[in-house]
Amino acid sequence: MMDAKIFFGSKEAKAKHSSERLSPFNGALVSTAPICDAEDAKKALHIAQKAAKVAKKTTISQRCNWLLDVANKLQEQKEDIAKTITDEVGKPIAFARVEVERCIETVTLASETMRTMHGETINTDAMESGKKTMSFFRREPAGVVVAITPFNFPLNLVAHKLAPALVAGNAVVLKPTPEAPLTAYKFAKLFVESEFAIPDALSVVYGDAEVGNALITSDIPRVISFTGSVPVGEIITKNAGIKKVSLELGGNAATYIDKSADLDLAAQRCALGAFVNSGQVCISLQRIYVDSAIYDVFAVKMAEATKKLIVGSPYDDETFMGPLIDDDACDRAMGWVESAIEEGAIALLPPHREGRMFHPCVMANVRDDMAIVCEEVFAPIVSLVKVDGFEDALPRMNNSPFGLQFSIFTNDLSLTKKAIDELDAGGVVINDMPTLRFDIQPYGGVKLSGVGREGPRFAIEEMTEIKSIMIC
Repeated sequence: MMDAKIFFGSKEAKAKHSSERLSPFNGALVSTAPICDAEDAKKALHIAQKAAKVAKKTTISQRCNWLLDVANKLQEQKEDIAKTITDEVGKPIAFARVEVERCIETVTLASETMRTMHGETINTDAMESGKKTMSFFRREPAGVVVAITPFNFPLNLVAHKLAPALVAGNAVVLKPTPEAPLTAYKFAKLFVESEFAIPDALSVVYGDAEVGNALITSDIPRVISFTGSVPVGEIITKNAGIKKVSLELGGNAATYIDKSADLDLAAQRCALGAFVNSGQVCISLQRIYVDSAIYDVFAVKMAEATKKLIVGSPYDDETFMGPLIDDDACDRAMGWVESAIEEGAIALLPPHREGRMFHPCVMANVRDDMAIVCEEVFAPIVSLVKVDGFEDALPRMNNSPFGLQFSIFTNDLSLTKKAIDELDAGGVVINDMPTLRFDIQPYGGVKLSGVGREGPRFAIEEMTEIKSIMIC
């Protein structure tokens, strides 16, 4: 077992006290991490402030090679990193390996994207009030970026912040999730120890509210990039001051099953979308609106598809679902189900819990006013709602404070066009689960699901400033 350590720039450091991370699967000690405080956060920010001035002057070539070197090292260590993810957050090993592969792609893509990022010339004499000048704009590093990341994708969501920020020429202070300190430390170490590294451009501190508040309220950062809960996102918005703030928050993703859809495909993909990572995904499928003409048939198919999912040890290659992250998450999940049953819902698969193993639960006869539909459950629970066609489903899908991703299963082209035009979300998926995400795409939500977009190209835009130049 390794200990995670602080990175004050390129220098490792220990703290006086440390915290232990126990496996959510079997309670074994899997990692330890320093307990940082506000002074540690401030120290890291001051180091980043100096490093940002150096990073800004480096070449794009060096920064791109830096990322490619990290991607190559990650490829060499992918099994160790995957096991670390499984140890710390209980993600089934097969999906942990997928996360490492995605991380490699994300880092590589950020490097490739930066090589082609550019400004453009502006024809100032196109305006009557203008005159002919040499005018153009270019992108420059924003300065210091604070990155705060969650537990559910403890590697790839770190990559979605570090890779664009560093390749754009910024310095970064990372505060990773307390649930996976070693995963973040091992990843950050690849950046720090690379032969192409910019000295002190990356710092890593650990902690909760005290450290996070010190980072976001400081005048040093120009960009705050946060992935996590809505309540914390609201605190950041109120306290950050005049900064560029990018928030990827929660959701209660929905899909519509049309009578023209391939129901076998829809059931199989919906089971995957609802229960992958034990439902602990911002775009986990939570609400399924089903045309009344095929509701009963689909409900049976959905239950059958769910029964095939293997729940068990996250270290087994065949396991689809491992444990929830902690006991509180399990208690909340059981509370959601019990509350819905008391309100008249029916569990097609009875709720079943073994320690932190919460088996997938399909709920039928669910109404829109039930909490299990209105709020984000972040657990392996999905609800079936009967509707009279897409005209009925559309306003009910949109009637949510969240708007991250929605989808629709249909072979009706007119419904496809209507869904694209009228679903109020950051992303719309046709004939697949709303949980589908490709790291190359822009990713983010509307309403309480956040502001800003991730995906290497779009994150680079968020983490740079446009400078306009006129030569008269």
